[in-house]
Amino acid sequence: MYAIVEFKGRQYRAEKGAVLKVARVDAEPGAKLDIETVVLVSDAEGSGILVGTPYVAGALVRAAVESHGKDKKIIVFKYKPKKDYRRKQGHRQDYTTIKVEEIVLP
Repeated sequence: MYAIVEFKGRQYRAEKGAVLKVARVDAEPGAKLDIETVVLVSDAEGSGILVGTPYVAGALVRAAVESHGKDKKIIVFKYKPKKDYRRKQGHRQDYTTIKVEEIVLP
C-alpha cells in the first residue's frame, strides 16, 4: 500500500515505515503530522487505485518528525570572462526527516 502526497509544493511516495526527507518543518522531533493533500492511494493488493481531483477526499497520511538537518553544500559560482568578475557562494538547504506511520483510506 502506498500513497502519493503533496507536501510543501513537492510530491512524495509514502509507504508505511518509509522515511522521507522533506523541506524544513517547524515542529519538534517526535511531533505528529497529518498530511491531507493525498493525490493518489493504492490499496494493499495493488488492484485498486484511487486518484484524486486534485486530492483524494478523506485520505490521510500520518507521519512523525524524526530529526532536522542540513543538506550537502552546493557551490554557486558566477563569473564574466575578461572582466575580472568572480563571485563564489555556498548554500546548504535545511530539511526535516519524517517517518510515515499510517495511511488512512477514505
